[in-house]
Amino acid sequence: MRRIISVLMENEPGALSRVIGLFSQRGYNIDTLTVAPTDDLTLSRLTLTTHGSDQVIEQITKNLNKLIDVVKVIDLTVGPHVEREIMLVKVKANDAQRAEINHCVDVFRGQIVDVNTNAYILQVVGSSDKNDAFIEAINYADILELVRSGVSGLARGEKILKV
Repeated sequence: MRRIISVLMENEPGALSRVIGLFSQRGYNIDTLTVAPTDDLTLSRLTLTTHGSDQVIEQITKNLNKLIDVVKVIDLTVGPHVEREIMLVKVKANDAQRAEINHCVDVFRGQIVDVNTNAYILQVVGSSDKNDAFIEAINYADILELVRSGVSGLARGEKILKV
């Protein structure tokens, strides 16, 4: 099962490397990874997605909590949460396809962020499922390049990931 794990950790050199090392040593795969400083510049929030059974995720969580740089770990998928991912897609856009591409972007509440004589760069923000659906919906267009940010997420309500 796909899981979103949010880790609050010290914003120190080597901290990210130790987290990644934990996954590689145990043969666990990281599907997406985002990390950036929080409102407290001494801390960073790392959000990753991975797949595993409840037992595997429990083991990952326990091992993450043992790392010196890790302050707190939350599995966001066990409760209500909000997740977003930004995706940029460069598509070939000839005159015949422009109207169809514009319509598809509107349906997915995306944006056209760059226009060229032969190509568009499209931006779609949403859950990974929404972004996957967008790619499927524009399969008629020639996708030249695609990049995804990885998942960022927060637990809903008053549950917080703080020290």
